[in-house]
Amino acid sequence: MVLYVKNMVCNRCIKSVIGILAELGIGHEQVLLGEVPLQEPPDAEQLEQLRQRLHEEGFELIDDKKTRLIEQIKKLVLRRLAQDPDDIQDNLSDYLSKQLHHEYSYLSHLFSSVEGMTIEQYFIAQKIERAKELLVYGELSLSQIALQLGYSSVQHLSNQFKKVTGLTPTHFKTIGAARRRPLDEVNGTSK
Repeated sequence: MVLYVKNMVCNRCIKSVIGILAELGIGHEQVLLGEVPLQEPPDAEQLEQLRQRLHEEGFELIDDKKTRLIEQIKKLVLRRLAQDPDDIQDNLSDYLSKQLHHEYSYLSHLFSSVEGMTIEQYFIAQKIERAKELLVYGELSLSQIALQLGYSSVQHLSNQFKKVTGLTPTHFKTIGAARRRPLDEVNGTSK
């Protein structure tokens, strides 16, 4: 049995969910972003306790099929963002369609209607947050960041960065980490 958990978007989230499962004595396999494969189905009381504990930590069990699909889209977007751009063969829409076995138009309409933004806008928001993180670390040049994030040029990254944040990457770097948000808050949800 696999449970789906909303707002589970980072490694700290996974650790938190694993801690809750251990606390409640619920056996699980390897917990992934948004997915909790259980060794055996919990009884009704355990499930309610799990639902309550997850809620206390800012997570939510997903029962609805469409909501699960949206969470899978988000997870795949984050996975795509973590890939080396040189290893990417499909564009984002083809990648999502192949992974989720749905037409992209259906996925796009569903995502937009629930999240209030397109999948592409979500992807760009995630890329810009990653760019902010890399700028704050200061270990890579702007051209290295553009390359790592799959931008065709520094200018493309800079234009998109300014459109999303209102700042140039250079100006952002000078004001530092104060403008960064955790990835789980980028889409309007907060844990």
